[in-house]
Amino acid sequence: MKLILASASPRRLALLAQIGVTPSEVVAADIDETPLKDEVPRLLAQRLARGKAAAVPRPDSFVLAADTVVACGRRVLPKAETEAHARFCLNLLSGRRHHVLTAVVLVTPDGRRLERVCDSVVAFNRLTLAQIDAYLAGGEWQGKAGGYAIQGQVASHIRFLSGSYSNVVGLPLFEVAQMLRGGGYDLP
Repeated sequence: MKLILASASPRRLALLAQIGVTPSEVVAADIDETPLKDEVPRLLAQRLARGKAAAVPRPDSFVLAADTVVACGRRVLPKAETEAHARFCLNLLSGRRHHVLTAVVLVTPDGRRLERVCDSVVAFNRLTLAQIDAYLAGGEWQGKAGGYAIQGQVASHIRFLSGSYSNVVGLPLFEVAQMLRGGGYDLP
C-alpha cells in the first residue's frame, strides 16, 4: 500500500519512522497558509490540513496531511521566519500556557477522508532576556510555529505539558496510527 506524506517537514517524516511508517513519497503541498480574518486556530489547522490533502490527489494511495498551529488564546503564532518573529513569540509565551493544535487528514485509496484534531497544552516558565537571547542564538527557532522546537534546547523551559508530546513536535502519533489502522493501512 502506498502512503504519500503531503508535507515537506523532516520532523513529520522522522515521527512516522518512530511508528514504523515510511511513506512511498513525500510531496510538499504548496498552499497559502495565511489565516483568514477572524479564523480561530482550530479551524485554521483543519482548513490547512484539508488543503494540503486536496493539493496532493493520489486516488491509488493513502494521503496523509497535517498542519500544526500554535495558539495563545485566539491569537495564532506564526512560523518564525525572522529572529524578531521568534523573539515576539517567546516573549508572548513566557510564563504562560498555550495550545498546540495539529489537524490530521487521511484520504484513503477509496476516497474516504478521516480527520482528527489533537490539542496539547504547553506552558513555559518565565523566560529572562538572557534565556531568550541564548535560545535565539542557537537557531532552533527557524521555521518553527511559535518560534520554538520542544525537542530541542527549549525543553529545559517547559514546566507543563498536557496531551501528546509528538503533537507538539508536529504529528500526533497515537491519532495518526489509529487513523491509518481505521483507514485500512497495514500498520506494524
